[in-house]
Formats: sequence, structure tokens, C-alpha cells
Amino acid sequence: MKIQKLILPAIILLLSIACALPSLDGISGPTVEPPLPASGTVLFEDDFSNASSGFDHFSSVEAAMDYDNGVYRFVLNGAPLHYFSTLERRFTDTRVEVDTAKLDGPDSNLAGIVCRYNNVGGLPSFYFMAISSDGFYAIGLSNDQGTVLLGQDQMANSANINTGVSINHLRADCVGSTLTFYVNGFPIAQAFDSTLASGEIGLLAGAVDEGGVDIIFDRFIVIQP
Repeated sequence: MKIQKLILPAIILLLSIACALPSLDGISGPTVEPPLPASGTVLFEDDFSNASSGFDHFSSVEAAMDYDNGVYRFVLNGAPLHYFSTLERRFTDTRVEVDTAKLDGPDSNLAGIVCRYNNVGGLPSFYFMAISSDGFYAIGLSNDQGTVLLGQDQMANSANINTGVSINHLRADCVGSTLTFYVNGFPIAQAFDSTLASGEIGLLAGAVDEGGVDIIFDRFIVIQP
């Protein structure tokens, strides 16, 4: 298990090389990559009813993230704070979907999906696609150089985001260098970046201007695009 905390700016914000190896009988041959699953194959799904499914259990004075009665819940008591939890399974191209809602706290918050998470020497890097409960969205990259939004200068508004305590269905496609974000079935943003090729997937929640953010997630699914 790993627990990661990331403080971001308030505006949000193998390839295996085929080689010939000698076999035991002296015959050489190339290694073979396993075939990719067919498009639409479910790679992982979680309704958060099993608290051992792979997401983090964490609690401190400033924040908590854990399973809670069939959902996964983030509570952020301070600001600006951004926490994320990822599965210790690596993927390359993915389509990740999840339902999210605000239980309590300010509408100026973040709830989103993480893809291609890596941690090298304690320095996390990942893509994120997130919304706020006041109707804004962003696609971004976070690494040891900081956090930047991709394809936009600041979080943008979308009428397709349900505001307040309403449920939103998020979908994040990370395919090659193309990142596409859907909310409630509508494509709302697309960006292009080749910094990260593979990594873990997960969830993110943030408090931007004030604490008291209480966000839940449910019906998490990872699909082969």
C-alpha cells in the first residue's frame, strides 16, 4: 500500500524490446508479447463493497480516504489539499469510469480520475481529469516539475456537469498520447501529451479554497479501449 499526498496550485489544479535468447536446447527465438485484450474487455471493476480491493486506508488530522459503506470516500479538512489513491496495477491504454458526488463542504473542490501514475524516487507523476461541484473541469499533468493544465489555461465551465450534491458520471480515456474526458456521457475536453506512457490508475479529490470537502466515489470500472 502507498499513501500519497500532493499539494497543487489552487487553480486546478514497456515497451518490451523483443530479443533473441538461447533456449535450453540451444535454439534461439524471439520473446512474444501477450495479445492485448479485446476492446471493451473489463480489466478491473470495484463497487467498494470489499475493503481489501486495493485502494488506500488512510486517516490524519488534515485528511482521510477510505472505504465507507459501499463507496470510497475522501474527507479533506484543510486547503489547499489534494489527495489521491491508486491501485498497484499498471496499465497502458485505459478507459476509466466512475460515479462521484459531493456529500458536504464547498462547491469549490475537485473530484476526478488519475491515470498513468508513476512514483520514481518518491516523486509522483500522473495525468488527472477532474471536475468541481460548481461546474468546472480540467485535464492536467502533475510531476516533479509541478502541475500544469493541458489544453486549457485554467479550469473551464461546462453545462454538462451537475452541480452541488448531484451525482456525476466521469469517464477518462488515456489512449496513446490522447487524453479525452467525458462527463455524464458528453465529451467535454481533449488534450494531447506523450510524457507518460503507462502507470497505475486511481481517484483524486481536492480542497481548493477551504476545507470541509467530503467526496464519494462508486462504480469504478477500467475497460480496454
